[in-house]
Amino acid sequence: MFDGTDRGMVWTRAIDRPPRDHISGAKGDLAVIQQLRIYEIFERNKAAFHNRFRDHAARIMRTRYGFRIVAMWETRFGDRTEFAYLLEWPDEASKTASWSAFMADTEWSEIKRVTHAEHGLMVGAIGDRLLVPVDYSPVRGSLLQA
Repeated sequence: MFDGTDRGMVWTRAIDRPPRDHISGAKGDLAVIQQLRIYEIFERNKAAFHNRFRDHAARIMRTRYGFRIVAMWETRFGDRTEFAYLLEWPDEASKTASWSAFMADTEWSEIKRVTHAEHGLMVGAIGDRLLVPVDYSPVRGSLLQA
């Protein structure tokens, strides 16, 4: 929803999604889904967060669990600094299985424990959105080249 200011878009809730492994569109079924993750990060340890995500989280996500990271951004929203990244999944079942496996990964758990002890809390609020293209979207499938 646009809030009428030059701050841009304000998301008020996650999209309700159908209980199946694909999303139906007016022009047919879409096998690829996009997921937008938004993390509140803190100026005091922002560099440590980026180092941890770049060197550890992204590596583990990609190499062990098949995460397809499309893009990553840093943004400001009001007085908050945020890290946002876009993922692509072949279906909702893959997304769910990969996230479960990543969150249970012992190396990732240890990295979080160590970096938290050294740098303090690195992530505040987490936003998670499943992006469903509208029938007039110029992009209706994968954003990555196969």
